Amino acid sequence: MECPVCKNAMIVLELAEVEIDYCTDCGGIWLDAGELELLLGDSQQAKQLLNCLKIHSNYTEKRRKCPICLKKMQKAVVGTSTPPLLIDKCGRGDGLWFDRGELQDILDRAELDKDSKIQKLLADIFPG
Repeated sequence: MECPVCKNAMIVLELAEVEIDYCTDCGGIWLDAGELELLLGDSQQAKQLLNCLKIHSNYTEKRRKCPICLKKMQKAVVGTSTPPLLIDKCGRGDGLWFDRGELQDILDRAELDKDSKIQKLLADIFPG
């Protein structure tokens, strides 16, 4: 799969049956819709997370192409904190793109328990 930012091939990292597409050059992460569900351990939580993302039309970031359908992704605001955190969301629902550090930032803002499955998986994949 090609990275939507730097166009280099991404590698697949697998941990606890969850595959994460990772760009070793820019540090971005692609999560297919199914991978998000596995990370959260609950299809309802995954659906709730995807539904809570508000599409943002006033942004300065360049729109990127979805690595699955190759259509330009939407910019979505995560949460209500300031400054707003924008991520890339495929309009067809193929998945989400997180620039370096954005996924961890979202988890920090969500104030998840450090012992949650997703926190443990990310700490194992991206130590430090």
